[in-house]
Amino acid sequence: MQFLFTEYFEKEVLRKRPYLKREWCMRVVENPAHSEPQEGNRFRFWAPVAELDGRYLRVVTLEDKVTIHNAFPDRGFKP
Repeated sequence: MQFLFTEYFEKEVLRKRPYLKREWCMRVVENPAHSEPQEGNRFRFWAPVAELDGRYLRVVTLEDKVTIHNAFPDRGFKP
């Protein structure tokens, strides 16, 4: 799967969270533990990331499910 990244992701998300890796985001979207639609024609994906000590990373894509728009560790997610 060929992933794209929004300008917001590149300029804001990675600036605010420099520890995040694009590879982790792609892995979450490819193999989510859970996913669901979000308002605004976006989709949410969650998966644990070993490099984040097993914490869940939430990745938000645009409606095409290949353009990554946002990502952050989700402390409130319960599997």
